[in-house]
Amino acid sequence: METEELIKKYAAGVRDFTAVNLCEANLSRVNLSGANLSQANLSIANLGGANLSQANLSHAKLNVAKLNGANLSQANLSGADLNVANLIRADLSDAELTQAALIRAELIRVELSRANLSEANLNGASLREAKLRQANLAGANLSEADLRNASLRGANLERATLRETDLRGADLTGANLRNAELRRANLSQAKLVAADLSGANLRWADLSGSTLRWADLSETKLSGANLRGADLSGANMINTSLVYSDLTQSNLIEVDWMGADLSGATLTGAKLHAVLRFGLKTEGLTCEWVDLSPNGDRSQIYRLTPEESKKFFNQTLPTVRIIVDATLNPDAHLALAVAYHQIAHRCSTGMSHPPNIEVIGRRTILTFRVGSDTRLFSTAYVAILPFQDAAIAQEKIVHLVQMIESPEVANILNQTLEKIDEIKKSETFSKLVKREKFFQSPTLTVLTNSGNRTLDLHHNKSFGKRMLTEEEFGDLLLPISANDETQQIALPPASVILSFIKGLNLNSNTNK
Repeated sequence: METEELIKKYAAGVRDFTAVNLCEANLSRVNLSGANLSQANLSIANLGGANLSQANLSHAKLNVAKLNGANLSQANLSGADLNVANLIRADLSDAELTQAALIRAELIRVELSRANLSEANLNGASLREAKLRQANLAGANLSEADLRNASLRGANLERATLRETDLRGADLTGANLRNAELRRANLSQAKLVAADLSGANLRWADLSGSTLRWADLSETKLSGANLRGADLSGANMINTSLVYSDLTQSNLIEVDWMGADLSGATLTGAKLHAVLRFGLKTEGLTCEWVDLSPNGDRSQIYRLTPEESKKFFNQTLPTVRIIVDATLNPDAHLALAVAYHQIAHRCSTGMSHPPNIEVIGRRTILTFRVGSDTRLFSTAYVAILPFQDAAIAQEKIVHLVQMIESPEVANILNQTLEKIDEIKKSETFSKLVKREKFFQSPTLTVLTNSGNRTLDLHHNKSFGKRMLTEEEFGDLLLPISANDETQQIALPPASVILSFIKGLNLNSNTNK
């Protein structure tokens, strides 16, 4: 069919041009909106500026075709061949391009927002400054493509292949890149705020200067990646592989990276405020200094020798364990939840997270995770508060803090003490702890510091003996007198306390 014949038929109302052969035809600026051109041969055709909106071009051949400036919005191009086609500044918004072939196609500044490009082949395509907002690129092949400064906000790139793809300056805010292949991709200065990169392969990728705030990088492979100066604040990096990665001067404030592998990585100058350093693999890690200031302004620099670096990144998670000599029944469980809610509501400095609860036999173990050794004692002070053993255990804590002579630890505890009276005066709290028998049970309080050293802070002498009668065990079951000051403040042996103090890390938040 000749070009003129097609135009006349279209003007007469004909829309079905299935399998038409218009190879090398000149159809520039023609209006074929809504036409059925499925399986048509339009290779090397000139369709520059043409209106093909809502047209059916499924499985059409458009190799090397000129479609620059063409309107293809809502067009169906599924399975179409557009290899080496010129689509510069074309409008393909909401278009259907499932399994389309766009190898080395020119898509500079193209509009592809909300388009469906799932399983499409864009290998080596040029998409500089392209708009792909909320586009579906699941399983698409974008290897070696040029996506510099492209907008991919909210785009779906799950399982997509972007090996050696150039994404410098691209905006991938909120994009889904789960299990995507990004080996050796260039993401320098890219924006990946809140992007989902879980399970993605970013080995040897360049992410220098990129923004990954609140991104999900759990289980992500970042071995050998360049993350110099990257902003990873608040990111989820649980079980992330960072082997031999370069994190020099990166922002890791409030990162959660439990289980991450940092073997051979470089972290010199990293910002690490509010970052737990537990459960990490750090063999061969290089770190000369870190910035622990809340705002990353270098006001709290901590310098590390190789030996100090090993200790700094290989700490044990500080915990407070309260072992209760009673089974946690449903009523006690509810009472415990209400009591700790009251405490957390009024005293955030002492308790930021609820405890892990484990019931073993006739005992209940409450384990409180603590962010640092400096907060270990204030957490213990409020954790024991609902129990009858509170007064004795708390007095021991005060004596220990005095022995440690750390202004920061003392200051945190004093802030906690200011809130304790308010909690005790709460009618809801006081009635609850008096009514619930669980809180009257003997307890054992154990502290574990970041140096993996434990301290039995308080061991009720009736602990483990509650099933015995007075006749069987005599006065050893009698409660400790409130006036028995010797019993109240009896501390563990001095050698045990000194060993525990040596295992504390109380200098990680100070200049050095």
